[in-house]
Amino acid sequence: MQKWEKFFDECMKEIVKEDVVLDIGSGQPFQKGLGKYKGLFAASRYYSLDYDSNCCPDIIGDIHNLPFKDGSAGAIICKAVLEHVPEPQRVIREMYRVLKKDGKIFAYVPFLHGYHGAKGYKDYYRFTKDGVEYMFRDFVSTEIVEVRGYSGTLALFVPGSKYLAPLANFFDRFTGYGVTSGYNIFAVK
Repeated sequence: MQKWEKFFDECMKEIVKEDVVLDIGSGQPFQKGLGKYKGLFAASRYYSLDYDSNCCPDIIGDIHNLPFKDGSAGAIICKAVLEHVPEPQRVIREMYRVLKKDGKIFAYVPFLHGYHGAKGYKDYYRFTKDGVEYMFRDFVSTEIVEVRGYSGTLALFVPGSKYLAPLANFFDRFTGYGVTSGYNIFAVK
């Protein structure tokens, strides 16, 4: 298991400890690698939120104006969403607002990644580590972990890369990091 995969696993195990968990921009519930954790969320009130009713989220809403009271959530998941919104800093302020004190956020943002917009949603941004640190500056603590290294990131741009990923991840153990496809972020309010 890669460092970034282990970090994601550890973050999800922390997130599920919270009473109310919001998965914003999720599409359907438990998408984007969360399916294997579904059983762990049994003690939490987990809600998916998306603007697209065709995705069948628990709540339909705009993540720029989250339909929740201040301090009402223990944790928020925002995985592979911020690049698709016109105002990511506004979304981060909204997440901060609805988190209770000591609330937790897990987010993922891309850095070196191909365009992946589609009909119905755009692909606006890529994020550097400096940009992530700045956007999450109001949180008490923020941990940022690179997702994929040089080989894994390069493989994303090769047709049929899903077959190369295991080999690329293996080489990342030796080539190290420094070039990344994105960042996993865990922040505490």
